[in-house]
Amino acid sequence: MVIDGYKAVIEYDPEIEMFRGEFVGLNGGADFYAADIEGLKREGATSLRVFLEMCAEDGVEPRKVFSGKFNVRVPPELHAHPAGA
Repeated sequence: MVIDGYKAVIEYDPEIEMFRGEFVGLNGGADFYAADIEGLKREGATSLRVFLEMCAEDGVEPRKVFSGKFNVRVPPELHAHPAGA
C-alpha cells in the first residue's frame, strides 16, 4: 500500500483479527491497524501525518538515507576466484 508516496507493508494479525500496516524506509517506526482497506488507508494517513510532524519538530529526515554500499559474505574460495588466486 502506498500512502502519500510512502510505502507500507500490510499483514493480517490473526491474534487480534485485524490488518497491521507498517511504513518501510522510514527513520523510525510508524504502524497502524484496521479491520478493512478503507480503515487502513485512514489510519495509515493519520499515523504517517503524526510521524512526519514529529520528524519536522525534531529536525529529522523522515526517510532513511542509504549510502549505496552493502557488504556480502561469501566463502573464501569464492572470494579468491575473482582475485585470480
